[in-house]
Amino acid sequence: MTMSSCNQSLSLEKLRLLVVDDDPDTREILTTLFEVEGVEIVAVASADEAWVKLQHFQPNLLISDIHMPGEDGYSLLRRLRSQKLDPLSQIPAIALTGSVRDVDREYALAAGFQKHLSKPIDLDELSAIVASFAQQPDFNGRITAPQSAEMQKSAEMESKFYL
Repeated sequence: MTMSSCNQSLSLEKLRLLVVDDDPDTREILTTLFEVEGVEIVAVASADEAWVKLQHFQPNLLISDIHMPGEDGYSLLRRLRSQKLDPLSQIPAIALTGSVRDVDREYALAAGFQKHLSKPIDLDELSAIVASFAQQPDFNGRITAPQSAEMQKSAEMESKFYL
């Protein structure tokens, strides 16, 4: 499955994608899927590896597993969001997880993810979400998380989870 098979005319050449997932098969599948479309992709197995890569790679979209050994995806994103002066603090982020309950989705959104996808990953759905980020008028290589009513609600919920 490629994005062009989604009957969408997309230019993803400006997309720089960071994938963080402890599962090597997931990293390989996502790397193959997005490289075919011309995406510059870096895939790593942990939050610690992501921090090392972020010293030299400036992604404009993050896809992160939630449940990983050591630092989880929630913590990784909180660390990114806490870097207020760094443009990466506003990077759009997609959560991948085996947790599919509504409360899990709400928690991921409250943590700062814009989307929550369950595993096994529906590649068509993920491709459509990535394409929707890339098609935003202000996306063109710029690092910004889309602001929406859902994001505002998530920010309000975040205080409930972390206080």
